[in-house]
Amino acid sequence: MASGPGLYLHVPFCSAICPYCDFAVVTGGPARRGAFARKLAAEAELWAGEPLAFDTVYLGGGTPSALAPAELGLVLEAARGALRISADAWLFLEANPEDVTRESLAAWRELGVCTLSLGVQSLDAAALAFLGRRHSPAEARRAVALAREAGFATVSIDLIYGLPDQDDAAWRAELEAAVALAPDHLSCYQLTVHEGTPFGRRLARGELAELPEPVQADLFHLTHRFLADAGYPAYEVSSFASAPEHRSRHNRKYWDHTPYLGLGPSAHSFAESRRWWNERRLGPYEARVAAGERPIAGEEELTPAELALEALMLGLRTAEGIDLAAFAERYGVDLAAANGPWIDGLVAERYLLAAAGRLVPTPRGLAIADSLARGFELRGGSGG
Repeated sequence: MASGPGLYLHVPFCSAICPYCDFAVVTGGPARRGAFARKLAAEAELWAGEPLAFDTVYLGGGTPSALAPAELGLVLEAARGALRISADAWLFLEANPEDVTRESLAAWRELGVCTLSLGVQSLDAAALAFLGRRHSPAEARRAVALAREAGFATVSIDLIYGLPDQDDAAWRAELEAAVALAPDHLSCYQLTVHEGTPFGRRLARGELAELPEPVQADLFHLTHRFLADAGYPAYEVSSFASAPEHRSRHNRKYWDHTPYLGLGPSAHSFAESRRWWNERRLGPYEARVAAGERPIAGEEELTPAELALEALMLGLRTAEGIDLAAFAERYGVDLAAANGPWIDGLVAERYLLAAAGRLVPTPRGLAIADSLARGFELRGGSGG
């Protein structure tokens, strides 16, 4: 399915910062949030005249639901006034269960939100406490039920697995509880401990132990088998949908080098072979916007070989895999000609399927997609 460019709007506020979080997030009261909404609207206006025509708008964070609906409306109005956003653009909003009420849901629907993504993370009380979440399992269930009643086109829930000491039985129980809520989409992420986060510091002090890799692999495969059997086949390493129309129209842009523009602190953008990113810290971001400057902190120009490697790595993380002819046309690399023995070996070991002009990862292959990609030779044509 062809798609146009995407617009990402980063809202950095959270009521509390989770101990595993490595994103650009801050806490702040109503006044600070209102001031930020005005700055984000102003940044959108700095891009007036941008030729990209957007067909998705993604409000992410942080917690976009931390902004009042009127503040979200201010940002969206500025973006629609300054940028070429199609009238039927698909609007995504991330929200935490504790922000979900009938009133907030009605307001988000009024703003045009199509996909509501709820940061449930777990349906187990002990796991929620470990992850530093502020809602209970009951609140999460109620939020999903209310969201479904509100009539969003897609209701998605996020879950985190691979917690210390989590075993197959505990994670299976979580998946059963999640599927019982009948969401349209699930995102299941393995817990990653990042340096500099509270979990990272605890790991460094020996107070936290990560699950052994074989156990993590078992949980990964359990996730894919269970959700496929429950009617949620994976279309990407961590993404599962009950039907094709519930797959993320926005996230796929990141996977196939569709252009996207990111606004807000730390937001990244991409077009052609250039990637750039905004100031990460809120203070410098707001100061530059107030001065009438686009708050770009850095940029890079990707070589053809770098683009090809990215496309390969991202493609092998999806259920669609790699279209060999399209890859050769876009990146100047004939993967099959340059990697015949490597591909044959991966097929023999059941990491890849090679048929109908495509390379498609098996569940075994999805689990180690990045490693598979690094084994390819990307010579030939403009691939270097």
